[in-house]
Amino acid sequence: MSERQHLLGWDIGGAHVKAALLNPLGQLQQVVQLPCPLWQGMDRLQSACDAILDGLPDGPVRHAITMTGEMADLYPDRASGVAAIVALFAETLKRRRSQDSLRFYAGASGFIDTTQSSCHAAQIASANWLATASCLARVNDEGILVDIGSTTTDLIAFACGKVCGAAASDADRLGSGELIYAGVVRTPLMAMAGRVPFSGAWRTTMNEHFATSADLFRVLGELDEGTDAWPAADNGPKTFDGSARRLLRMVGEDLSSATQYPARQLASWYRARLLQTLEEALALLLSRGNVSAAAPLIGVGIGRFLAADLAARLRRPWLAGDELLCPEVHDSELRGWAVHCAPCVAVARLAMTDWLR
Repeated sequence: MSERQHLLGWDIGGAHVKAALLNPLGQLQQVVQLPCPLWQGMDRLQSACDAILDGLPDGPVRHAITMTGEMADLYPDRASGVAAIVALFAETLKRRRSQDSLRFYAGASGFIDTTQSSCHAAQIASANWLATASCLARVNDEGILVDIGSTTTDLIAFACGKVCGAAASDADRLGSGELIYAGVVRTPLMAMAGRVPFSGAWRTTMNEHFATSADLFRVLGELDEGTDAWPAADNGPKTFDGSARRLLRMVGEDLSSATQYPARQLASWYRARLLQTLEEALALLLSRGNVSAAAPLIGVGIGRFLAADLAARLRRPWLAGDELLCPEVHDSELRGWAVHCAPCVAVARLAMTDWLR
């Protein structure tokens, strides 16, 4: 097999599939994100994978995969999820692109082939945050990864070329505060607060899936619409009025000319609530003393605009993740998608050096 091949980094999530293509010189050429409701069946993952494979260049390609999709409730446990995803990719490449090669990212164990995957299932499962942090640690002295996505936020410190995470598994990271189940698109607002300030009083919110975090950031004008691939909670329009209506429904109100400003105020309060949650988690992380006061927050993910606010609140430097992940790229749209989909870019970067070592 020729050493000069394209390399495709994959991040297989439970809601999206993301892929980043590097040319044989290691330069980023393309980033793709497709919706993939994996909980609805493996056929959804198959369709997303086929669509991405259809766009690949001729000739053999190396595929490096990281994942979080193994946690989807389609599977009885994570090991079963890893096995199912590994099998799908192995069979798909054998059928469609038999000259391609395939590896799975397993953290400290490196890139694992399909025959070893069952022995490393625990390391392969939900390791995409580690790929991103490890990639950043190789190009910056120290920092704190702040990856704010559609559904979750990862907060990971690194220094001296090594990740300083206090935990490895999702269960432990939930306990350590390094994994927060809150994002800027898919988080149900009923999970963010049980009461909110409205019309001069604290009002209990409705425990119904009336609105998501996408609605509050759309009302505030901060949401990149290209990153919101999912229907709204009510399958209604993804417009200011549609989002304001869903937001007000949380407090039993209807949208009218008199409630547009209160809707903005409510959205601002939810935003501040999310920032407070992330700031408290960062304070816990920083209290461990793994990084210096000069270590910057490095923002990636579709909600990275919040990382700048967090840095200001903590009086820390802030870096845009694209400066570290794809400095060779000058196209602003490609840079934007690279930082939106950081784990697939990171796993491709790691594979380009580690796999070929």
